[in-house]
Amino acid sequence: MAVKPERKTGESPSKEKAEIFRFDLLSSLRKKAIISGMRLAVFLELVEIKAKTASFFPFLLGVFFAFYHFGALDIPTALLLYLAMFLFNMLVDALDNYMDYHRAQKGHDYKTKTNIIGRENLSPTHILLLIVVLFILSAGIGLCLVAKTGLPLLYLGMFSFLVGITYSAGPLPISSTPLGEVFSGFTMGFCIPLITVYVCTKTTAIFSAAQLARILFACIPNICAIAALMLANNIGDLQEDIINLRYTLPYYIGKPKALGLLKLLYLGSFFAFVMGAVIKIYPLTMLASVLFLPLILKNAAAFRAHPNKQTGFIAAVKNLFIISLIQSLLFLIGLCVEKFIF
Repeated sequence: MAVKPERKTGESPSKEKAEIFRFDLLSSLRKKAIISGMRLAVFLELVEIKAKTASFFPFLLGVFFAFYHFGALDIPTALLLYLAMFLFNMLVDALDNYMDYHRAQKGHDYKTKTNIIGRENLSPTHILLLIVVLFILSAGIGLCLVAKTGLPLLYLGMFSFLVGITYSAGPLPISSTPLGEVFSGFTMGFCIPLITVYVCTKTTAIFSAAQLARILFACIPNICAIAALMLANNIGDLQEDIINLRYTLPYYIGKPKALGLLKLLYLGSFFAFVMGAVIKIYPLTMLASVLFLPLILKNAAAFRAHPNKQTGFIAAVKNLFIISLIQSLLFLIGLCVEKFIF
């Protein structure tokens, strides 16, 4: 119960009422701010905002690659593309939570205590409406970009949309199969940079075999790091996934081999960094990435010691962020040195 401000001796009743009104108004505003903050926090968890670096850094890679190899830089168009990708990424994660909520099996508390829709008493109808709105917005921006750049973007966008939707929806969602790591790594780690390079350069020359091979090699660290995050997620959710009839890669190869594969994916990222610098796909500054390998392996060991979502999974999230960040920073530094200094 709110405590009213004490009336001082000699104050008039009208002044007292004004003070009470001001106090109650401030209290109401504070409550509304707290409630609004809680709603925002729930929304951000629903769309898994913490995982959005998985799309941001591949986008940056595409921008840097386009400028480094083609001298092309179209910031306004690139930012419009990122907005469309960001909205669609939120759509995919909201849809994933929505489908998990509806597919949850009876006999355990996943639907009511783990899934955010049940835990926060959200309306599934409202969530579905949000998904539709995000789809319309991202598709609308995408079509505007197609009109500006050309049909190749339409085909690449349609493929990405198809993978994003079928990742969680349909009779056999990709996320419920052992192919989740492959599709998420390829789509986010390769398709996003490829689309970004095309939007920045607006030339179909990037689709030649030689150029596609160069872009693909440049994307190997992102592909491996994103696949590693999805693998760590599936390792942490293994028992819960089995209960909900989701049979992911760790179910088929077992947890020990899955943890071994996780380490190999991290090593693959750094092998690609070094080789990419040697064959001049990256600037030579990318060689400095090896300085961060011990930190990556330390985080991998931390997850191996606690392969669960409660304590160990944060180490896999950190590794994705570190790999993506050092790639972007070292690429940017090398680009600036080679383009503007020498």
